[in-house]
Amino acid sequence: MTELLIADDHPLFREALRGVVARLFPSAAIYEADRISNLYALVDDHPDADLLLLDLDIPGAIGFSALVHLRATYPSLPIVIVTAHEEARFIRRALEHGAMGFIPKSIDSQNLGIALQEVLDGGTWLPEVSISTPGISVDERKAAAQLRELTPQQFRVLQMVSTGQLNKQIAHELNVSEATIKAHMTAILRKLGASNRTQAVLIASRLGLSQDEPSETNIL
Repeated sequence: MTELLIADDHPLFREALRGVVARLFPSAAIYEADRISNLYALVDDHPDADLLLLDLDIPGAIGFSALVHLRATYPSLPIVIVTAHEEARFIRRALEHGAMGFIPKSIDSQNLGIALQEVLDGGTWLPEVSISTPGISVDERKAAAQLRELTPQQFRVLQMVSTGQLNKQIAHELNVSEATIKAHMTAILRKLGASNRTQAVLIASRLGLSQDEPSETNIL
């Protein structure tokens, strides 16, 4: 039985996408997540899923960071980006970070079915994009390689730090001790080659959609 995962925070869009997928693949089992923390738990529960449909704007993610992390942790899981960001540069970046497809949310149901079947058959699907469209930068490629070195828990801690949460808040949400979070942060800084939390977040931000560097006041 085909297993499809949908990660999107908009209930109406998830409902519409689930309806289209159910119509196209009647025997498919469909599971959903509405935020990044739920997505990681979902993938942990379904590591052999046939396809993940991932929205770049799902809460808790930093641009392409979730894609990079999931590709490193579950290399056999095909991931298709489903997003409202339709610019060619996003398509190129998604493809270079390991996405098997890129589906704009403006797509019609017929082409959605074609795209999903293509990926399920082992291929790739994406809108036409000029070969001259810039891909990921050297800094972004380096940041992606560094993030792939993090364990799943370290990666989650970094994402929560990026939203401005303190160690105590992160420990409470992850149901661990504050000392454990401090140990994770030490390992994160070492693997990223960063000297403090601010630098670590700046490295992660290189995979952001806007690629704007956050200010220190938003991190500390």
